[in-house]
Amino acid sequence: MCGICGLVSKRGNIPDKELVRGMLDRLYHRGPDGRGWFRDEKAALGHARLSIIDLAGGTQPLCNEDESLWISFNGEIYNYIELREELVSLGHIFKTESDTEVIVHSWESWGEGCFQKFNGQWAIALWDRRRNKLILSRDRHGIRPLYYTETKDNFLFASEIKALFTDESVSREFSLTGLQEIFTFWGPVAPNTAFSRIYELPPGSLAVYDGKQLRAKTFWNIEFSDGHVPISKKDFIEKTEELREKLHKAARLRFERSDVPVGAYLSGGIDSSVSSAIVKKYAHEGLKTFSIRFSDAQFDEGYFQKEMVERLGSDHRTLSVDYSDIAEVFPQVMLNAERPILRTAPAPLFLLSKLVRDSGYKVVVTGEGADEVLGGYDIFREAYIRNKVILEGRSTETEELLSHLYPWMGDKFHKTPAFTRSFFSKNLITGDNGLSHRPRWDNAKLLLPLFTSEAMDYFKKNEIINPLLERMPREKDNWTYLQKAQWLEYNTLLPGYILSAQGDRMLMANSVEGRFPFLDVEFDEFANGLNTDYKLHGCDLDEKHILKEAFINEIPEDILKRPKQPYQSPNGVSFLSQVEKLSWLEEILQKELIEKSEIFNFQVIEGLFNKTRNTELSLSFADNTRILFFISTMLVFKSFILENSFSTSCRGVRENSFDYCHTKGI
Repeated sequence: MCGICGLVSKRGNIPDKELVRGMLDRLYHRGPDGRGWFRDEKAALGHARLSIIDLAGGTQPLCNEDESLWISFNGEIYNYIELREELVSLGHIFKTESDTEVIVHSWESWGEGCFQKFNGQWAIALWDRRRNKLILSRDRHGIRPLYYTETKDNFLFASEIKALFTDESVSREFSLTGLQEIFTFWGPVAPNTAFSRIYELPPGSLAVYDGKQLRAKTFWNIEFSDGHVPISKKDFIEKTEELREKLHKAARLRFERSDVPVGAYLSGGIDSSVSSAIVKKYAHEGLKTFSIRFSDAQFDEGYFQKEMVERLGSDHRTLSVDYSDIAEVFPQVMLNAERPILRTAPAPLFLLSKLVRDSGYKVVVTGEGADEVLGGYDIFREAYIRNKVILEGRSTETEELLSHLYPWMGDKFHKTPAFTRSFFSKNLITGDNGLSHRPRWDNAKLLLPLFTSEAMDYFKKNEIINPLLERMPREKDNWTYLQKAQWLEYNTLLPGYILSAQGDRMLMANSVEGRFPFLDVEFDEFANGLNTDYKLHGCDLDEKHILKEAFINEIPEDILKRPKQPYQSPNGVSFLSQVEKLSWLEEILQKELIEKSEIFNFQVIEGLFNKTRNTELSLSFADNTRILFFISTMLVFKSFILENSFSTSCRGVRENSFDYCHTKGI
């Protein structure tokens, strides 16, 4: 995994090499193993390398035989060996053993169609010197990030936004639409970001820049088969075995196709347990696993981690996290997240990736994506109940179904049955494609009092939900309630938060690559063709039912039967319990700084912290959300907009150190 950046000159000027160097400085954490750049009279590409495949020969930027096509690539193409064989049969000659060179020759042979042939995770920049065109591409799920912007002089792109801000002429201000998407959907929806005039290439798309205009198109969309088809015991058995085979293949590709050791995250849930159990079969020298534990028992999953470690016999390392750890590291987390967030969950993962790197590992296999692909979230159960109420009205059955929601919360959720019924009865409209998510989206209104009157007016008038729903394809009319809910998760939470703020940024902050078997293209397409009941099953709404059946003999019974518990960490109390000790928190609470942001109402913020400052160990959902959004937004404002300083992201940069440089035509 790596960091990429570059620019195309718009005004006939030779690209500024110092600008490219500065962009790479801000991406050093993504690729500390080497840096390189290419420059001709019109464009420049930069690359910060984390060497994983072809350690000796995979340096970048890399070119084709006649040096007319250059690439800077962040990611892994897992089927590169098979593609290489096909390309050799077509007459292509290879100089390296890297997957990067496979991309170059694939573009030469298949053009835009090559991206559909890739099974992997990627952000790609190709510079075609003959046609003076820059081609950008991003993987289907948005595992790897790719941002771009324009100034009067340049079109710029990079793996992270902080690299774009190296150019002082790039606008640095919040996008109110981006912020609204974050506190509504938990992440911005590409091409939007938290910043005005900074854009993200959407997942599953490519774009071509010709020096004047950027033309983008999608090469992949989520497709679901008919989820209403009748099911049979025979079909379920066959599909269960097929799921096992495809997931084994996906995990094996992500474990074996690496020239460095690969470890595994182990949370104690079924997803990471399954992925760890599979890769253990291919770990001939033993498997290294890594876990987070919490001092606060309500978040800790240590018991289940221990069970799985004993089953695996892995060499296991654990990181223990408490409130002070989260508070201490949070500003650094926000430097890497590059957007406001509503939970502290990325902070422990930032610390865990540091443990991985300190243990000598660059790559980990994780269980992310299983919930989206196989129906694991509570929101999918909610969707089933809301849909059933529309179709059949209230009944003793729906009342019973409500009792199966949030088993991990114990009695907390069910102590107020009237509220529960009211919450899930809101906005019940037949044919509503957003039925599953309406109650969650409504929660965004809880944040409105925090804002200035101008910002609040904008949020009330600006429509973001209908434009999202309008992007659903025509086939949605044949989808089940679960498939519609999955589409929304695929397009909001997964790329906008899970794989970015909580995934790529926290891993790459410590130069660690994450690999995700559940997001393998072949496995994903298979799973999207499964009957809805195979995922969310029976009267107790058993989530990821087929996955549990497929691995019933490899996962401890306690893990298979445990209630679904989402990954969480201590939130607002992490900060409120030690306000006086946190100089950075005192700083962002200053009236002058808050008013400079032009986002928040100082009096409301002051009242919120006065109200909650003496809270012991519990905060309401609303206050937790408000505190986290305020704190994270102000940290982003201070670092990215006010200061544009990222020294913590550039640790150890060697001055003027470029391991490989190429110049053409200048």
